[in-house]
Amino acid sequence: MADLKVTVPNIGDFKEVEVIEVLVKEGQEINKDESVITLESDKSSVEVPSSHTGKITKINIKVGDKVSEGDVILLIQSGEAAQESPSEEKQTEKKENIQSEIINFPKEPVKPASQQTPVNTNVDASIKPASPNVRKFIRELGANLSEIQGSERSGRVTKEDVKVFVKNKLTNNSVPQTQPTKKIIKNEYEHNEFGEVEVKDIPRVKRLSGPHLVRAWTEIPHVTQHDEIDITEMEQFRSSLRDLNTGQKISVTPLAFIMRAMVNGLKAYPNFNTSIDPENGKVTYKKYYHIGVAVDTPHGLMVPKIRNVDQLDIKEISQKLRTVSKLCKELKIDKKEFFGGSMTISSLGGIGGTFFTPIINAPEVSILGVGKSYDKFINIDGQLKIRKILPISLSYDHRIIDGAEGARFCVHLAQSLGKDFAFKLAV
Repeated sequence: MADLKVTVPNIGDFKEVEVIEVLVKEGQEINKDESVITLESDKSSVEVPSSHTGKITKINIKVGDKVSEGDVILLIQSGEAAQESPSEEKQTEKKENIQSEIINFPKEPVKPASQQTPVNTNVDASIKPASPNVRKFIRELGANLSEIQGSERSGRVTKEDVKVFVKNKLTNNSVPQTQPTKKIIKNEYEHNEFGEVEVKDIPRVKRLSGPHLVRAWTEIPHVTQHDEIDITEMEQFRSSLRDLNTGQKISVTPLAFIMRAMVNGLKAYPNFNTSIDPENGKVTYKKYYHIGVAVDTPHGLMVPKIRNVDQLDIKEISQKLRTVSKLCKELKIDKKEFFGGSMTISSLGGIGGTFFTPIINAPEVSILGVGKSYDKFINIDGQLKIRKILPISLSYDHRIIDGAEGARFCVHLAQSLGKDFAFKLAV
């Protein structure tokens, strides 16, 4: 029996229409009315069905060819099996195919296991609704329509969807397209239904820092340890500082002492002075000691860095703190000063409170929270004595720092803020 020809039918007043998809391959069994190719004109894309049932012996066209009405698409060998009444299974399959065609989601024809790989790598793309221009845009970029999540009704893919998909691929930060889009939760009732309200824009500084904080909190496994440090001798020493020439009292913030103690801790436990790259399995050990300080400003929280704290004395650290605080409040500080830190300190001592959980300022791996010091009765050699206590909260990245090392860092910090450390700083 001679092979039967499947030709391009009358698709309107069109000539030289481009073939954009070949949906079948040679040797494949197909049924009548199953789609074999997809054509694209300037205004639409059309799937061409087979006019016969049988086995494909030859495909005459390929993607990119231009065809017109009457051109031969492929040859089909029609056998006795094709003439017999179809089984219940094939009738069900054909019914499903007809239903699929009605909603423009054609069912892929049943093929032997050895023939599962289609000629065109975009064979599954025919189930994705998209305009001809979008399909052409996808082909030019070398993307696969079947992998792109459509944002419009019925999952229709837009050019903007394609751009987002390609951008995510290039940055290796794409979200699997099978995942559902983020659900937006809206209030059941508007706020103004319960009384007077005022709506304002989020301050610029907080708007910029917000995503950074969310990313740090969700991506870093935080561990926070709380401790109390006896700073009685340090406070006595700090309040006794006088200028040798004038005799005037020298005002030095407690943060200056704490920052020097942090530097000693970073030297003893270098894992705290690192940044990790989990994707590449790398960790960067920093040889510098730049301490970030959280500054409360009318515009929001800022975290500038005090550079090379290990090379500054207590008085110089205190002066640097006043300078950067003033620049932050006046919005005159250079943007670069917010980057390149070793560790950050967030102090609530001037406001109040004891313990809290500070969020790590990525790409750093640790942050020290300092509360307001208070007096506490301590049993020393059988006698109750009033001591000045500083509450601290140390948060660290558990991927690089474990609990034992965190505890040792706190102990080291307490020792550095003791009597010996205070007098050593006076020299």
